[in-house]
Amino acid sequence: MTRTVLRCLPLAAVVLTAVFALAGPWLPVHSPTAQVGAPFEPASWEHPLGTDFLGRDALARTVHGGRSLVLQALAATALGSVVGLLAGTFAGLAGRGPATGALRVVDGLAAVPPLLVMLLIAAGRPGSEAAVFAAVTVVSLPFSVRVVSEATRRLAGLSYVRTALARGDSRFAVIRHDILPNIVREAWAEAGIRFIAATQLCATAGFLGLGAPAPAANWGRLVRENAAGAVANPWPVLAPAALLVVLALGATLAADRLTSPGGHPRGERSVVT
Repeated sequence: MTRTVLRCLPLAAVVLTAVFALAGPWLPVHSPTAQVGAPFEPASWEHPLGTDFLGRDALARTVHGGRSLVLQALAATALGSVVGLLAGTFAGLAGRGPATGALRVVDGLAAVPPLLVMLLIAAGRPGSEAAVFAAVTVVSLPFSVRVVSEATRRLAGLSYVRTALARGDSRFAVIRHDILPNIVREAWAEAGIRFIAATQLCATAGFLGLGAPAPAANWGRLVRENAAGAVANPWPVLAPAALLVVLALGATLAADRLTSPGGHPRGERSVVT
């Protein structure tokens, strides 16, 4: 019983942090934009995290700062994983010539520093949350394609896949019935890694001032805005940073739990050669 609870803690941490971030605008806190005191006032009963660099309630800023970040990370992970799964499986089943050419393009995109890609896309449309989402998705996609294609290529060499192709099954049917059920574990692990990377990139975008402009709150932006006053009141920096750490660490452990033997999602079947 105790071991089961401990195994569920990472997933619970991710879910609770995500719910906290998504439900932030509806929680009964102060306005995130109203000045309620002097800058960097210490924590008090009225303001549990004190005030930020403009005298706004730090708790309200933190509560409102996670929604756009988590939504962007989730959407970028979902889109990148779906496109990567489709492109990766078809690339893995294609002949070595076409697959090699496609993967070289993917490798070329992956070689570009993610931060540079994000700056080029997001900075071209200042103040656009959609630009940040697009940038994070583009950055994540090459790695998804590469991971899925390698897993598919490993299965494509097995006798049961070659038999299915030889008897005339369409490539889509082979992917649906013979490939996808056997790469569920890899797909979940890759999606978990992509979510962590997407969260970090979205926070980095906020830290750099990309996306929705001030006074919109973002956990990454909160860290940058309040770093100068961390000695007077560290909570406006520590609170959003801690939530980012809990979200990333919890997602890592949850992905390990889902992909471990006996912990993978149902629906995966063993490869029979």
